[in-house]
Amino acid sequence: MQKQYIIHLKLFIVAAIWGASWSAGRIMALDMPPITAAWLRYLIAISCFLFWLKMIGLLKMPTKGQWKLAFMIGFFSTAMYQAFFMFGMKYTAAGDASLMITFNPLFTALLAIPLLSEKMTARLATGLALGVAGVTILFLYSPNVNLPADERILGDILIAIAALAWALSSILMKKAMSEPTADANVPLSPLTLTVWASIAGFVFLTPWAGWETIQGGIPTISARAWWATIFLAILSTVVSYVWFADGIKVIGAGKAALYVYLVPPFGILSGWLLLDERLGWSLLFAFILIVGGVALAQSEKRHQQVASKE
Repeated sequence: MQKQYIIHLKLFIVAAIWGASWSAGRIMALDMPPITAAWLRYLIAISCFLFWLKMIGLLKMPTKGQWKLAFMIGFFSTAMYQAFFMFGMKYTAAGDASLMITFNPLFTALLAIPLLSEKMTARLATGLALGVAGVTILFLYSPNVNLPADERILGDILIAIAALAWALSSILMKKAMSEPTADANVPLSPLTLTVWASIAGFVFLTPWAGWETIQGGIPTISARAWWATIFLAILSTVVSYVWFADGIKVIGAGKAALYVYLVPPFGILSGWLLLDERLGWSLLFAFILIVGGVALAQSEKRHQQVASKE
């Protein structure tokens, strides 16, 4: 019982960290070139991940087939996601972005239709409609009117594309973890797949970051931006993932996933505390609609599971 209390506390902290990561991303995006910022984040995160795998005895090189999967997943989960995330955070508010990214499960459900042969259902369609309504409110009535509307909307769209990239990587990861490649006996675990995909994505980011440096020179990074980078790399990427994986093992994926709904409130709160962003009723309405739509769409699988048992 005590172990479960500790797990719930860790998951609550993870939600707070992931919420604050939007403010950290905004700080980085305003202080240094976007791809260089993502490259530095993953340079630190990958070093920590490899050290952790070595400590727990899971540091084993993937097979050729596993590397192919890692590069496909890493292209979307690390390279594309980080690119759209960092460019998006350059233009929009942290609170707005933390709401936009909750669209990720809806994108995942939509992509599962053509890629995993799942069906469009009334619950998914209604959930999508609610999510779109929430995003529309966010576009039109965000309280962060100090940001130019065209820039803020552009940033929100880029964050939505980041969510789409992550959703596509989630579909690929689901496939990769369900069956082994032809040259392996067992599928990669979620942790090892995440690490190798991060390394693969880092490979894609490296020449892009190099090009930014050639164009603009070595950036001068403030102490605040360095702290934001370290926060994102170590706490938001490494520690949070390990703790979230522990939560899934102990209390199950369904219960652990509920803590993700706390990320937007923490994102909005961190933007208010750290970046002097504005609060408003429109954020609350957008949150209710988007999260409500996601919850409704995700309830479809639970409904199907119950029906199959009856």
